[in-house]
Amino acid sequence: MPASKQKILIVDDDSNIAELISLYLTKECFMCRTAGDGNEALRAVSEFKPDLVLLDIMLPGIDGYEVCRQIRHTSDIPIIMLSAKGEVFDKVLGLELGADDYMIKPFDSKELVARVKAVLRRSAAKTPEPAESPKEKAVRYPDLEVNLTNYSVTYRGRNIDMPPKELELLYFLASSPNQVFTREQLLDHIWGYEYIGDTRTVDVHIKRLREKLRDNDNWAIGTVWGVGYKFELKSRSAQ
Repeated sequence: MPASKQKILIVDDDSNIAELISLYLTKECFMCRTAGDGNEALRAVSEFKPDLVLLDIMLPGIDGYEVCRQIRHTSDIPIIMLSAKGEVFDKVLGLELGADDYMIKPFDSKELVARVKAVLRRSAAKTPEPAESPKEKAVRYPDLEVNLTNYSVTYRGRNIDMPPKELELLYFLASSPNQVFTREQLLDHIWGYEYIGDTRTVDVHIKRLREKLRDNDNWAIGTVWGVGYKFELKSRSAQ
């Protein structure tokens, strides 16, 4: 029996664009459904149960930001936001709300397919196989625990709400203390593909991490000017 097709929900009020995207993805053996507004999108998420949502920001009624927020209340389904505007604040807000990626219109069909496949691969990798070892993947420092197994972060005894990409970035840095990574290396490791765009994505995530985790006396998320970032230990107290 062939594997069932992965399902993509395309949310765009421009039916021509939605159908064109559907055509691209159907050729790649995805099952697609389109929705023209936010309310229809939320219903489709419940009924269609997609594996990924392509979500336009500018929608009639409920906009893409609110759709993303409501989906995130109940589901970790991957979301790629689509924007025709491209201002930095659009990207930042989408990422803060839990979007996994974003694309600026107009985009190349091959890039779209590559982004969809990459995000789906990363989503699949989050689900442990039953046969795998149940060994916990976590790093611990004074006042901080980052657990990649159950996607949780505890700081000074409090659970910190953190979108998946922020958590993965923090875990990656903290797993190699004092090692410097360039923005390009971080994009490649965390996003899982050759990112077509600028490296401000990393800067946005680092900024949000620093806001949530005020630097500790024992460690800090450090900037190496002109190079990138590192998880800097001020004392050798990792567990």
